[in-house]
Amino acid sequence: MSELVERVDDRDEVLTVVSRSDAIREGWLHRVATIVCRDPEGRTLVHRRTEGTSRFPGHFNWMLGGAVEVAETYEQAAARELEEEIGVRTCPRFVFKFRCTGAISPYWLGLHEVVVDEPIKPDPEEIAWHDWLTEHELNELVRHDAFVPDAREAFERYFAIRPEPSHEWVRGRLRRTGHERTLEDMAASVGAVTIESVGDAKGRLRQSSQPRWCWRRSRT
Repeated sequence: MSELVERVDDRDEVLTVVSRSDAIREGWLHRVATIVCRDPEGRTLVHRRTEGTSRFPGHFNWMLGGAVEVAETYEQAAARELEEEIGVRTCPRFVFKFRCTGAISPYWLGLHEVVVDEPIKPDPEEIAWHDWLTEHELNELVRHDAFVPDAREAFERYFAIRPEPSHEWVRGRLRRTGHERTLEDMAASVGAVTIESVGDAKGRLRQSSQPRWCWRRSRT
């Protein structure tokens, strides 16, 4: 049975209760809560979705999250999803919300932040691979087709509201500081992903004939 969600309007006010599958099929607005996780060093948790997920299988995402259930707040949904997906019990901080265009259907996305200073236990049904990436590494990854499109929209909005973005762009590319990994570096570590073109940061990710998507084993 499909999960139930609250159908909302353009002002994010509740209209009625519907199934999430109906909301997606009909393009009805509903709510989704997401969480950006960082470690004490400031790195961001990035994961690859399993091939068995119904939406964007095998894609990378810099956020955890899921649909807000009936009568839940964004914050309550974020806390629930955080525990379900990586086994961490805490209250993420609400940052902002926006009406996400959505590659499949539109919805209201509430973005939260949390610092994780304990070991995580990723749900193997949801997460096939994970790692903690620096901001520069994340900037490299988010520009490629293997990244969830909706997560890219949230990423762009998130960094647009920062008062002083810490990354630099040179001729459309991110300036490296000397210790960050590029997509080539990460792929070369296990030979899992090949890059057709990264010279202008517009290369496309494609799987090798014997795909092993994780770039390297996670540090947990």
